[in-house]
Amino acid sequence: MRKKWFFLLIFSLVMVSCTDFNKVVKSTDYEYKYKKGIEYYEMGDYNHANTLFQDLVYVFRGTSRGDQLFYYYSKSLFKQGDNILAGHYFKNLIDQYPRSKFAEEAQFMVGYCFFKDCPTVKLDQGVSRKAIDALQLFINLYPYSDKVGEANILIDELNQKIAYKSFLNSKLYYDMGYYKASVISLSNSLTDYPETQYREELRFFLFKSKYVLAMNSIESKKKERLEEARDEYFIFIDEFPESKHAREVKRDFKQVSQLLGYNNEKISSIQ
Repeated sequence: MRKKWFFLLIFSLVMVSCTDFNKVVKSTDYEYKYKKGIEYYEMGDYNHANTLFQDLVYVFRGTSRGDQLFYYYSKSLFKQGDNILAGHYFKNLIDQYPRSKFAEEAQFMVGYCFFKDCPTVKLDQGVSRKAIDALQLFINLYPYSDKVGEANILIDELNQKIAYKSFLNSKLYYDMGYYKASVISLSNSLTDYPETQYREELRFFLFKSKYVLAMNSIESKKKERLEEARDEYFIFIDEFPESKHAREVKRDFKQVSQLLGYNNEKISSIQ
């Protein structure tokens, strides 16, 4: 019996709340709607707040509180998880109110919205690059902001993600047996992301690509490609002498050296 009365009470409160909100929505008193929108936002009711702000965002456009309305509308969208639309309105705030007190946070949020909307590493990383550009612009515009540290951390994370995507694309060429394409792609990844945490793997597969390419070359190109594989061995083993791949790399290098005419004594001295 008590449960029945409890649910009736909750139902009644919900109905009253819906009725009150409908009155606010239908009101032509924009100041009242604005005030209620802020109240809903501060209570964490972003759905109702968002509905009211959506009605008002262009009503207050160009007024002294236009930037504030854009800010709260953008924030309510972000709180609801609509990162794309939130980022769009944060960008509108910056474009229309560049001197607003909310401009600094809005610029950070443009990048952060892109960051939150980034796809998994296996998908295209175009959004990740947009996030990096927006966050870097924030750092350039507000170098003394207390959010610069966070922006740099996000940029590092995004760069590592893009670098890993680049590594996966390059390795795919290797796995498919397209060794010429693999050499080009792996070399580009190393140039573009010299500090990547996947550098050892990139170097390893670059050596392997050159090694396999040399071993399967026609005679007219074999010596040149064997020498390229040899040089890549020196780069790899100098940079990663304790690598988990060291044994395999040294084994392949021995075969390369023998084909280049090195005797066992010279091979041993080199290794």
